[in-house]
Amino acid sequence: MATRGYRKGDEHSDERIYRCVGSLTISRAATTEREIELMPDGMTIDLSGVNKMDTVGAWLVYRATRDRGARVEGASPEAEGLLEQVRQADVPVRVTPEEEGTGFKRGVSELGEYVVEAGQILFGLLNFFGATLIGFWQVFKRPQQRFRMNAVVTRFDLVGVRALGIIGLMSFLIGIVIGQQGAVQLRAFGAEIYTINLIGRITVRELGTLMTAIMVAGRSGSAFAAQLGTMKLTEEIDAMRTIGVSPTEALVIPRMMSAIVMMPLLSFYAMIMTILGGGIYCWIDLEIPPLTFVQRLQEVIPITDVWVGLIKAPVFGFVIALVGCFQGMLVEGDAEQVGLRTTNAVVQAIFLVIVIDAVFAVFFSSIGWI
Repeated sequence: MATRGYRKGDEHSDERIYRCVGSLTISRAATTEREIELMPDGMTIDLSGVNKMDTVGAWLVYRATRDRGARVEGASPEAEGLLEQVRQADVPVRVTPEEEGTGFKRGVSELGEYVVEAGQILFGLLNFFGATLIGFWQVFKRPQQRFRMNAVVTRFDLVGVRALGIIGLMSFLIGIVIGQQGAVQLRAFGAEIYTINLIGRITVRELGTLMTAIMVAGRSGSAFAAQLGTMKLTEEIDAMRTIGVSPTEALVIPRMMSAIVMMPLLSFYAMIMTILGGGIYCWIDLEIPPLTFVQRLQEVIPITDVWVGLIKAPVFGFVIALVGCFQGMLVEGDAEQVGLRTTNAVVQAIFLVIVIDAVFAVFFSSIGWI
């Protein structure tokens, strides 16, 4: 229980006092808080009659001293220690007013962080690329002991066979879209026949391989990152190292070989499906017979365009598998990292594919393959 009253001082002053008797605990927190609120500022809290006090009671007393200018007297050593702990734990939240230029500084700081992070990722990717080349060399030196045919064939199924449906449908629809959009623009000049040129060259030289690479990055690259990331979390990769099996040779190289081998085949398949979609559109809407369509394709598509598309495909496959496996090997901590690294694998693989495609475009143009 607690009481309120006056304690006489000298003849010139009269000081208010709040006397606490018995226990000052959470069970009496509401009552104690109401009684303290009725006291005037600058009160004195007498704790000489308190035989038990917990953290809640100490907080009420400390808050009165902090906010109301109260003074504490008669506290036992235990109560003094508890009040001191509460005081030390009370760290005020300091809100720093936004200074002029803070937004600009924050933007520059975040840009710097992104640049540093990009540099670290690039360095790590180059390091992983070097380790992969060493792994390929080890497999090449002793293929009978180190080459895992079953793993490579299994990845052929994942990267190639199971992707035929989605890549075929996507390519077929893209062919229709290219034909329709090209015909709309060329009809104004009475040159609908050149829609065949547009479909043929853009598909064989650029779009077939590029769209296939983007689909493989989103499908197989993400799968590589998720698979290796899950194995990293379950410590399977560490177990492989413990028993003397190289994770690079057992996990990374089969995935890379499957992507390198299957990408040209998928790209050629995508080219055929895109041309098929465009040819059906030209037949139905432009009334161009299929035989005329095929003959026109033979006239306008040079063999160099086919080689350009097929040369780029294995390079794209290697980059997609490299980034996917690299991000999967970076997983650590918890399952959330798997999703994060999988997302990073897809984004980085698509970005690098587009950059490399631009480099190839400049290179082939410089050697006259245009």
